[in-house]
Amino acid sequence: MSETDLPELDALVVGAGFSGLYMLHRLRDTLGMSTVVLEAADDLGGTWYWNRYPGARCDSESYFYSFSDRLSEDLLEEWTWTERFAAQPEILRYLQHVAERFDLRRDIRFGTTVTAASWDDDAGRWLVTTADGDRYAARFLITAVGCLSTTNLPEFPGRDEFRGRSFHTGLWPHEGVDFTGQRVAVIGTGATGVQLIPEVAEEAAHVTVFQRTPNYDIAGGNHPVTAEFDRRIKDDYRDIWARTRDTAFGFPYDVADRTALSVPEDERQEIFEDAWAQGGFRLGTTFNDLLLDEDANETAAEFLRNKIRERVDDPEIAEMLAPKDHPFFTKRPPLENGYYETYNRDNVTLVDVRRSPIEAITPTGVRTADGEYEVDSIVYATGFDAMTGTLFKLGITGRDGLSLVDKWTEGTRTYLGIATHDFPNLFMITGPQSPSVLSNMPVSIEQHVDWVTDCLRHLRDQGIERIEPTAEAEEGWVAHHDEVTATTLLPRANSWWVGANIPGKHRTLYPYAGGVGVYRGICDDVAAKGYEGFTLSRAGATAPA
Repeated sequence: MSETDLPELDALVVGAGFSGLYMLHRLRDTLGMSTVVLEAADDLGGTWYWNRYPGARCDSESYFYSFSDRLSEDLLEEWTWTERFAAQPEILRYLQHVAERFDLRRDIRFGTTVTAASWDDDAGRWLVTTADGDRYAARFLITAVGCLSTTNLPEFPGRDEFRGRSFHTGLWPHEGVDFTGQRVAVIGTGATGVQLIPEVAEEAAHVTVFQRTPNYDIAGGNHPVTAEFDRRIKDDYRDIWARTRDTAFGFPYDVADRTALSVPEDERQEIFEDAWAQGGFRLGTTFNDLLLDEDANETAAEFLRNKIRERVDDPEIAEMLAPKDHPFFTKRPPLENGYYETYNRDNVTLVDVRRSPIEAITPTGVRTADGEYEVDSIVYATGFDAMTGTLFKLGITGRDGLSLVDKWTEGTRTYLGIATHDFPNLFMITGPQSPSVLSNMPVSIEQHVDWVTDCLRHLRDQGIERIEPTAEAEEGWVAHHDEVTATTLLPRANSWWVGANIPGKHRTLYPYAGGVGVYRGICDDVAAKGYEGFTLSRAGATAPA
């Protein structure tokens, strides 16, 4: 079939996680658009399909890590979470339930990897090719590929010569892994490592943890959901979701209107202790300047370092686990449930790879500057090429053959984090320079999907065929993004938020730091002004925006 003979869809969506499922529902069932979702995995779920490692669970509380009343009030009533922070199997069951509830599977093509997506300017459509050689044509291309979906596997010398078993937390075998009686190396102590290490230590003969950068891990305080709590939440869902949409991080928590140094030290400690006892990210809501003022931040940082010292028996190990080279919350702070106590076990060894770097993976283990650690299995908890990694793998090419990779060589350039100049009719759900990973993801996902839905309805009603941000609007958004970033402490750490975990990746803060509520207002204002900053085109004509 030639390209001119391809049947044309209204929209093609890439990815079938939270974003892709909601986008499909809104395009198909709200707008009546012909839509297909292409998903590389053999089933839906996105992040929660791939990340099945021991201990995998969400760091947002279950009752707001879900779809809101924008999707269905009935769904909120009928689904009951079993834990405060849901584990991977339960989240995956939830997404499967949503797909069945709204008959979404019939328009999803599983086991389908997109290898190229090219804009045909003459025809005004996207031409998409898959690894199997299938081709699709669509007026609109919408990426719903997630921010953490391309795994980062460091190029250690000898990595492929290891004779034991190797795993990456983001590509965990669906049949599970039995570490009973084994010597296991875990490389990495970010969010996945913090969840996985206590679980593996319960099973393995010995676990050697290779840590490059210690983190400020916060007590999760996970527990079963009681019937009383569930009923109270369901009775208050509308107000809860309204609050999430207006807050900085998409959580229904209010940030205290006070600065850290405005209260006496003993009172400040009581405030921190109360937030710690509540568990979760409430510590970040105790004062309004923790991400803005270094001295204020240090009060929270030292509180957390002291918590580590209280829980780890060996003072030397405690200091190895206590961060001192970056402010609190400038790297993604994981929630933990017993992580620090794991280092009190006789079968756990912590290796500081800053002091003794990993030199190679040998056939029998991991060699550092101080010698070799022989192991039976290696777990790479080394994270992801965040925000841009999967977008680049799609092979997206815009007007005049410009690839997205080439355009963003010196840094991402978007308008609102949702579109980019020279790539007409392309929308990126939770793309770089939107709040995305600095927020509770479902809240930001819904905001983007609803905004795109309203935009496409407007285009249809006005007879407009193409939409593309202007170069000037894009320049303005990049400048605003950078200006907001500079007011925070976030650039102070070598985090994956700034691309520091990927050799050669451009260093910049990839998510937008202005806050979910503020960002929503900006996007709504753009729409209210007839999609200001976009060029809207009819057949053969251009409508001012």
